[in-house]
Amino acid sequence: MKFRQTLFWDTNPKNIDIKKHARYIIERILEFGQLNEAGWVFRQYQKRTIKKVMNLPRVQISAKSKALWSLMIK
Repeated sequence: MKFRQTLFWDTNPKNIDIKKHARYIIERILEFGQLNEAGWVFRQYQKRTIKKVMNLPRVQISAKSKALWSLMIK
């Protein structure tokens, strides 16, 4: 997938490795992404991986976004 620069404003999206940077990708897309990008996250990563990221300390996902995606995962 080609990532939008506006999602990853602090790095070059071409340098993102979807396995190595899974937490970073999941956080950014679930917080700032569009529906098609969120769909990609749910196809790319297992639900348990997404849940794990959302429950990490200092996660970069707002409480509102976290609540929404927690409902969608169930």
